[in-house]
Amino acid sequence: MRSHELSAVTWRKSSYSNSDGGACVEVSDDFATLVPVRDSKAPHGPVLTFPADGWSSFVSAVKAGDLRA
Repeated sequence: MRSHELSAVTWRKSSYSNSDGGACVEVSDDFATLVPVRDSKAPHGPVLTFPADGWSSFVSAVKAGDLRA
């Protein structure tokens, strides 16, 4: 897997994150083929990267409620 330079990417907080510090997920739209994801409470911590089409499918499933237990 190729490494990607992530120090200069633009992060946006998920609309599902709340203001009291819970579920704070940030993603970057700076790459065409992958989506970096991190915990906004640990901005210098690890970053997970997902193929853009897989991330899109995941977000669609979450919005549709398909992943509820």
